[in-house]
Amino acid sequence: MSDTHNSQHAHGGHGFETVAIHAGNTADPLTGAVVPPIYQVSTYKQDGVGGLRGGYEYSRSANPTRTALEENLAALEGGRRGLAFASGLAAEDCLLRTLLAPGDHVVIPNDAYGGTFRLFAKVVSRWGVEWSVADTSDPASVRAALTPKTKVIWVETPSNPLLGITDIAAVAQVAREAGAGLVVDNTFASPYLQQPLALGADVVVHSLTKYMGGHSDVVGGALIVADPALGDELAYHQNAMGAVAGPMDAWLVLRGIKTLPVRMDRHSENATKVADMLSRHARVTRVLYPGLPEHPGHEVAAKQMKAFGGMVSFQVEGGEEAAVAVCDRAKLFTLGESLGGVESLIEHPGRMTHASVAGSALEVPSDLVRLSVGIESADDLLADLQQALG
Repeated sequence: MSDTHNSQHAHGGHGFETVAIHAGNTADPLTGAVVPPIYQVSTYKQDGVGGLRGGYEYSRSANPTRTALEENLAALEGGRRGLAFASGLAAEDCLLRTLLAPGDHVVIPNDAYGGTFRLFAKVVSRWGVEWSVADTSDPASVRAALTPKTKVIWVETPSNPLLGITDIAAVAQVAREAGAGLVVDNTFASPYLQQPLALGADVVVHSLTKYMGGHSDVVGGALIVADPALGDELAYHQNAMGAVAGPMDAWLVLRGIKTLPVRMDRHSENATKVADMLSRHARVTRVLYPGLPEHPGHEVAAKQMKAFGGMVSFQVEGGEEAAVAVCDRAKLFTLGESLGGVESLIEHPGRMTHASVAGSALEVPSDLVRLSVGIESADDLLADLQQALG
């Protein structure tokens, strides 16, 4: 697996784990508090008309707790600017309205989060942005989907919920040749396992709700960019549109990020054990996990990721009803949407997270079960899945 992972984060020469704890987390100058305070404030006293103290005037424009998170995010992804939003979809919406105009075209993946697809298909398309679907795991498929009006290529890797892997560097080359921007949703991997900007992406998107927060207690989103000028443009739109992360939410994500490396190590370790067990189970017809040698994206994932993450999907004998029954019988795996928390979750994408893609090119198999493998005892998780499968 990638040995370049820490060297890509030359934050004063420090390793990722150090950066996760210290970037943006300067001690409070007033009290010496080692954790950034929650600045639960809307407005700031100015030093005379137009004299902003530390650049703060109104918390939609900037808030010190959010600033700490945004600095941390930029450092973790090796970017020049980080921006924190009220949700992952708020971040995506700001990005698309900043980059696109009526008549522009976007290439989207044939496997993606249902909310992202809904944003393109039902919202952005209403103001004249066109999109087409490509298998992003095949750079030739992406190239074939391009038009002279393509401005953005959108990638998720690993993808949701089929755990497809896209070669970021290869698709970055396609994007460069086309004069398009490459956006990578890095939610499933987190910057601990994968850094898309170092592989040629222009923008990284996160749902901070997931692994970055890590405790199922906050909703948030982020954009991280390599180009400071694009960062300024996004910041202008972030302020103009207003879907910013609140101070308490920013603080919770910052707290979560401090343990991101140790959590991701355990998520990946547990998910590997789960995938191995499922691949040997008589009632399981297919296991989708990039850590398995038979996964079609295994070699690319091993090249661009530090480990293979905590998400596992699998298909079961007996079709949709059997898949739903497995979800219903699980006890330790909580039936629920979302992912990336310390507790394990199970869901049926066709009826739950991906209902919005039914009937589209992104429709998911009806016999599919998706797991967010938590950090509990691996033996307990394996036992629960075995009883759920019957």
